Amino acid sequence: MKLRVSAVQYHLHSIATFEEFENQVTHYVKTAAEFNSDFILFPEFITTQLMSIPHANQVAPAISQLPQYTQWYYTLFTKLAMETGMHIIGGTHVIEEQGRLYNVAHLFYPDGRIGKQPKLHITPTEVEEWNITPGEGLQVFQTDKGTIAVLTCYDIEFPEIVRMAKAMGADVIFCPSCTDDSHGFYRVRYSCQARTIENQVYVVTTGTVGALPTVDFMRANYGQAAILTPNDVPFPQKGIMMEGDINNDMIITSDLDLQLLYEVREKGSVTTWRDRRVDLYPDWEKLTKKNELIGL
Repeated sequence: MKLRVSAVQYHLHSIATFEEFENQVTHYVKTAAEFNSDFILFPEFITTQLMSIPHANQVAPAISQLPQYTQWYYTLFTKLAMETGMHIIGGTHVIEEQGRLYNVAHLFYPDGRIGKQPKLHITPTEVEEWNITPGEGLQVFQTDKGTIAVLTCYDIEFPEIVRMAKAMGADVIFCPSCTDDSHGFYRVRYSCQARTIENQVYVVTTGTVGALPTVDFMRANYGQAAILTPNDVPFPQKGIMMEGDINNDMIITSDLDLQLLYEVREKGSVTTWRDRRVDLYPDWEKLTKKNELIGL
């Protein structure tokens, strides 16, 4: 099976109304639709742009006020997914549940369903400055174009969680990200590339670019989209299917062939997934199947 994916290098800049955010998001989605993409990925924390909207008291809103836009966010992305027939990973949006804030990636299906994956590993800034709570569970999402997982930024730096996603059947990992300098960017990027080799999966990643001068901790962004593959003969040299220009406002698109993944897992130059030493460390496939049987 083949699928076409697009990834947005989302340009953060100050806006005056929600309609400006809506117009910008719609522009990117319509661009991907013109390329007949099956999936489009937005970066982490794109809705922090809404915090730049001027308020009457001239006080910049806190991250705790972002959940007030949740229904608008859901309505916008659901409408676009249904209109275009694409699966939209709408970056992440901060939601509130039982008095706690979660940084949640959202998958908007063409049929109107919404899948949610809270960020599982929380950075020191998210904890200390924004009081974000880590999510508690990993899930994969079944689509008519294959099984995917969405792991946000810092999550991809933890090999165990990607092993689990692969054991649960994910062939493509989408990684929305937001990093403020080159150090953070390359931590995420190199981790993404390592995960493709370890698990023989595709990784699609992207980040925010631009700046929000009035929003604390969003004043600087360093980002680049990339569509990454395992490092083996059927794939491009260096394992890079496509990448954007660093810090530019743009969208990239490429095709992924799932059959190639299945072939290299069986008879590639290396067979890293098959050659795991599960006698020495956990066999996530067996643990996943066991948990499914007992209803966890």
